[in-house]
Amino acid sequence: MSGVQTLTVARGDGDQRLDRWFRRLFPHVSQGRIEKLCRKGEIRVDGGRVKPATRLEEGQQVRVPPLPDPGEIEAAPKPKVSEADAEMIRSCVIFRDAHVIALNKPPGLPVQGGSGQARHVDGMGEALRFGYDENPRLVHRLDRDTSGVLIMARTRAVARDLTAAFRARETRKIYWAVVAGVPHPRMGTIRFGLVKAPGHGSKGEGEKMLCIHPAKVDQTEGAKRATSDYAVLSALGTRASWCALVPVTGRTHQLRAHMAEIGHPIVGDGKYGGSGQENLGEGWGAQLGGEISRKLHLHARHLSLTHPVTGAQLKLTAPLPPHMKRTWDMLGWSEADVPLDPFEDLE
Repeated sequence: MSGVQTLTVARGDGDQRLDRWFRRLFPHVSQGRIEKLCRKGEIRVDGGRVKPATRLEEGQQVRVPPLPDPGEIEAAPKPKVSEADAEMIRSCVIFRDAHVIALNKPPGLPVQGGSGQARHVDGMGEALRFGYDENPRLVHRLDRDTSGVLIMARTRAVARDLTAAFRARETRKIYWAVVAGVPHPRMGTIRFGLVKAPGHGSKGEGEKMLCIHPAKVDQTEGAKRATSDYAVLSALGTRASWCALVPVTGRTHQLRAHMAEIGHPIVGDGKYGGSGQENLGEGWGAQLGGEISRKLHLHARHLSLTHPVTGAQLKLTAPLPPHMKRTWDMLGWSEADVPLDPFEDLE
């Protein structure tokens, strides 16, 4: 057994989760053991208790309790990426250089693991090394059922810079969605705050966000301000419309909750739009019926940002997933008929 150690987070090692930092230094210690040590307060940062997901900063002091020597604990077997998954995730790459990888994430594939989620983008990182010694790192997220542009950093330094850019809102993200009905006015801004729903019921209430009137955000515990822009690009009478959406802030489920709150839920959104409801032109619901897919129609279409190393403007566009492409074809919508950024002339 080793003794108690106090380690300093080295330069370049900041802005990463404590458990990942710990596993890199002590690969023979399992994730379960790290979580237990955090719960018991045996792992501390600058003297305070922490969680495995706590993000470290350069220069912080990490208390490492006595640990078994390597070989005394057999590390949990690392799940290997199947050949089929490796081929699939590599086929999703839409941009790659020495610093950045961009994917067109398929709908239904989680970005990270969680309860009951064994198959996810982060777990397939080994297939995206392309000659590097380490897996690429996630720098932002997409919901499991949302498809589109997802950025990963190939080095720790680039991950730090990209994460900072996303937090500082120095990126431009444009989503495409099909929504029930036609928002009025056809271009606008939604400013409802968001707060996590209480409870963890069988229908996932604890993972749902509730909209709060802007005037009540400061008086609502846990609520955060949120802003979304929308623009109607095309309409199917009064029944449905193709919208461009921009999450000015980056809250959980922001676009889905905001569109539902103004009465135009995203098609296929069972959590916010009612999984069994159909919109027949006069009613309210997130299913169009007929041959239109019941999957979520939300796609991260375009992302632009400054390259963290070269300084060049990086503009990334992801093709629609198959179920949304079929909807576009059935409704007679053409991607070539709309501007990439319909808000550009207003800025």
